[in-house]
Amino acid sequence: MNIDIGLLAAPLAAGLLVLATHVPLGMEVLKRGIIFIDLAIAQVAGLGVMVALLMDWQAPLAVQSAAAGAALGGALLLHWTERRWPAVQEALIGLLFVTAAAAGILLLAGNPHGGEHLQDLLAGQILWVGWARLLPVALLYATILALWFLARERLGRFGFYLLFALMVTASVQLVGVLLVFASLIAPAVAVSALRHRRLAAGYGIGALAYMAGLTLSAVADLPAGAAIVCSLVGISFIALAAFSRRPASTDLLQA
Repeated sequence: MNIDIGLLAAPLAAGLLVLATHVPLGMEVLKRGIIFIDLAIAQVAGLGVMVALLMDWQAPLAVQSAAAGAALGGALLLHWTERRWPAVQEALIGLLFVTAAAAGILLLAGNPHGGEHLQDLLAGQILWVGWARLLPVALLYATILALWFLARERLGRFGFYLLFALMVTASVQLVGVLLVFASLIAPAVAVSALRHRRLAAGYGIGALAYMAGLTLSAVADLPAGAAIVCSLVGISFIALAAFSRRPASTDLLQA
């Protein structure tokens, strides 16, 4: 079967954009032990999108604003709970996720296209991402990366949650909740055994997985989002097993 490279170029670019922010912030999430924050904030952002759909807001800016407002609200809530009940923060993050998911089901219960909207939110439509959608996301991600690498020590917890909410708001509408979570956690887990060059390795693993998933989707006519998620998890597991056996002395340069 011939693969249309032109058709896959924009989806691959979208995936690489997502990885640009998700790999470094995923390492921070793993370090802080708040693994499911991505799922929770993504689901809350998705809830904002559902509200916009129910309100019949057609303008992309209105939908984006609803998603961003919901995500920022969720981030502020988690920032408060981390200060108030740090010992059970991970459990509270999980509860926020299931509550947002359940609320979304309730909101779309009477919508004839509710099931389709939920599937799009979870699995995304990365194959149909066009170049026009990538420029504003790229500008947002560039700002987030600049703040993260140049001013992360001054951001504090609140700044981290704020950046995270803005990142996830854009990502979940680009690739879906499942792929956002896998992009954040899988490469970070894969390189967790490395002492050096972790960032470069995480980017490489993520890019390889996106290319493999998109190729599998095109060849076998499978849903692209699900194929990429499986590729991310599979390749990351193989990398984790390989890096765990690797002597620390072979890592030459620190990321």
